Formats: sequence, C-alpha cells, structure tokens
Amino acid sequence: MASKKQIKVGKFFIGGGAEVRVQSMLNTPSGDIDACVMQAKELEAAGCEIIRTTVPDMAAVKTVEALKKEIKAPIVADIHFDYKMALEAADAGADKIRINPGNIGSDERVKAVADKCRQKNIPIRIGVNSGSLPKHILKKYGSPTPEAMVESAKYHIALLNKFDFDDIAVSLKSSSVKTAVEAYRLMARETHYPLHIGITEAGTNRMGLIKSSAGIGSLLLDGIGDTIRVSLTASPIEEVYAGYDILSAVGIRQSGANLISCPTCGRTKIDLISLASRVEDALRICKKNITVAVMGCAVNGPGEAAHADIGIAGGNGEGLIFKKGEIFKKVKEDELFNELMAEIEKL
Repeated sequence: MASKKQIKVGKFFIGGGAEVRVQSMLNTPSGDIDACVMQAKELEAAGCEIIRTTVPDMAAVKTVEALKKEIKAPIVADIHFDYKMALEAADAGADKIRINPGNIGSDERVKAVADKCRQKNIPIRIGVNSGSLPKHILKKYGSPTPEAMVESAKYHIALLNKFDFDDIAVSLKSSSVKTAVEAYRLMARETHYPLHIGITEAGTNRMGLIKSSAGIGSLLLDGIGDTIRVSLTASPIEEVYAGYDILSAVGIRQSGANLISCPTCGRTKIDLISLASRVEDALRICKKNITVAVMGCAVNGPGEAAHADIGIAGGNGEGLIFKKGEIFKKVKEDELFNELMAEIEKL
C-alpha cells in the first residue's frame, strides 16, 4: 500500500516504491548557526538522511543557508505561520518546506508559497497534527478522530491544488498510537500521496520508543510509510538510531549489525545483561550487515542462534564463541567481549 506518487527531496526520492528514509530534527537554537551545523553533522554521521530545522525568523533562514553549504543531507524548513519565512527558506536553498497552508492566511499567501516552490521544484509536506486541526473540522467531528485528521489533510491539499501545486507529502501525527495508525491507514486507502509517518509527542527514550515502534512498525508492516521520524524527548541522534532499529526489526532495511540476545534464565552463569548491553553499544558503529548473538546458555545457545553469523554463549565463568551454530573457541568470561569484537572485525 506504499504511496503511488513520488516526490524528490534533495538527492532522495520519497514514495512510489523508493526506499524508506530516516529523518530527524535539530533541537539547537534555530538562530545559532554554529550549533545547528555541528548538530546536523552529528546527525549525518549517525545516518540521518533528511534533516529538518525550524524557521521562525530571518536568523533561522541564515541557518538554512549555512546548512546547505555544510551538510550533504537534504534540509527541510519547518514553517508555522509566517508565509514569508517559507519564501525566504526556499530562496535559501531548502529542499522541502513543511507547512500547513491553512495556517498562513489568505489565498494570495498560499499562492505565493505554491508558486515559489513550483518554480524551484521544492516539495511541500503538509503536517497534520491531532492537536491543531482547523476549527471547522474539529467542530464537525467533535474530537481529533482519524477521519477528522484525514479530512484536514485533504483540506490543506486542496488549498495547494487550487494553485496547481501537487508536489506534496503528508503526515498525520497524534500522540495516540491508535489514532495515528488509523489515520494513516485511512489516508493510504483514499489518497496517493507519500506519507511521512511517526507518533508525535511519543515521550522519553523508553515510552517514546515503545509507542513509536508500535505505531510506525505496524504501519510499515502494512506497507504504509515512505519516510519516518521517531519523535523522542531525547537527543536527535537517538531518534536516528531508533528509526533504523525499527526498519531493521520489520525487515525493511538492515543498516549495520543486528543483535539478538536471550532473555536469561536460571541456567545463565555469566553477567549476560551487562555483556549484551556492551555489545549493543559497540555495534552502533558496525556497518557490516551481520547478525550477532549474545546467549546465556552454552547448552542451547549455539543451536537457538544457529542463524547468527557469530555469537557467544555463556557458561560457568567462561563462554563459547560460535559461527553459524558451530563452536569456534572457548574463552574466559572476562575475555568474551574483546574476543567477540575481534572476530567480528575479521568477518
């Protein structure tokens, strides 16, 4: 059910069967050019493919200019109410504009933005949020239902279509997983536009990741979603890692190593929890598409994780290193981590 329509955001195609792209948003002060560029470089190094920055004023427009000079990833300008900032951001080189046409005022203002983006081949993302639906739609439905969100998206699309602009992507975000998922499913059935999917205001690393995995993951498994942003009250770097982890978990994209580990039981004789966490952290920078297993039981571990490219299984103060289920060597517990990483390096 992936969108049929395709747009181009910088160097990437979105929708129409193109690869699902991971994005995040800067949280540094929008007018602090050095801080924004530094964070954007960190995001890019972490694998972020599309970077968004808020543009509330002319100081932030200068930041867009600087980002375009320093960053290879496409830059999205987030506009709320001032249509002039959309025009300025487009002239500054933004690769996409995020805006709600209904929030910027008269038809003349909407036309000005549509004309500018058409002239510069810049797509627009309509960002529907359950907390800020147009008053007439909220009155009609009584609450921000999935149907209300989809009608809001169609309303904003019509405002752009009125001025012959259709290079559009849509997001329909809610802090309610159920509402967001139902809204995206309805939108995917009724329209052909690329969908930016996510759960807004999802929360901290723990609950935010749980909600985002439930919502984004279920949509991706339905074949819905063309680009994702995992919204966390945390570093944007964590959003990027989470995005790739979700894509990997549902079998859409594997970017680097995939860790599997057992839940531990009474047979576990080593500190498997600390070891698994240590391995997970180390694998963040591993770009090899491999599966690594950390198992607590030398009796069942190699067999249960026979599909893993490499793994370790704990014993009583020692452990086994195995490859594709075949035992490779036995090492002491305090040597397991280093020996595993050394073997991964050889793969």
